[in-house]
Amino acid sequence: MQVAGVDGVPDGWVVCVLSGAGSPGTTVSWSVEPDAAAVLARTRDCGAVGVDIPIGLPSGPARRACDVATAARLGRARSSVFPAPPREVLAATSHPDACAMAREVTGKAISLQTFQIGAKIREWDALDAVPATVVEAHPELSLRTLAPDVAFVPKKTARGLGQRIAALARWVDPALALADLPARTRLDDVLDALAVSWTAARWLRGEAETLGDETDARGRPMRVVV
Repeated sequence: MQVAGVDGVPDGWVVCVLSGAGSPGTTVSWSVEPDAAAVLARTRDCGAVGVDIPIGLPSGPARRACDVATAARLGRARSSVFPAPPREVLAATSHPDACAMAREVTGKAISLQTFQIGAKIREWDALDAVPATVVEAHPELSLRTLAPDVAFVPKKTARGLGQRIAALARWVDPALALADLPARTRLDDVLDALAVSWTAARWLRGEAETLGDETDARGRPMRVVV
């Protein structure tokens, strides 16, 4: 079984590909890809790919049901959920313009953090097609499902990073997975990619839960898989 996890980094996307995932002979390979098209090329042989980015986008005032459900499941960690902006808002080139456009469409401005990931969302939205093997996942939700007994603290802290490494040890040996990381990555982004690779494996095995069951105006699924 070959699966992958993908998370955004400043100059592209960090990708982990796991072969024999979940077995004693698991191998993990890492790369940083420049754009979404390169991610698809890198993961073309994977049975499932978890990506931490919205795939389907809303086109009106209502939030995606999957964003609402994910925030509810995360509880105190709901601030890690950035609701997917309407497709129209992605065309804005500045945060003030994005806020003005969002107010026209939804009645509310968007956060600076949501605007800042807009370019990443546009990459995936610009693809002619997204393979059915690619599923949207949320790292914090993946981690809390993998290790429901852990009271996770923020991932930017030493304790939070330690908690996440320990939790992911239930999925893959950290000494194996983290032994040879790409230079242009941060540890929290790497751990997020590993977390959504776990969700990808659950999806491939038919064990995953799906939050939200909508389709956007382009026919793309608006859901979060865990």
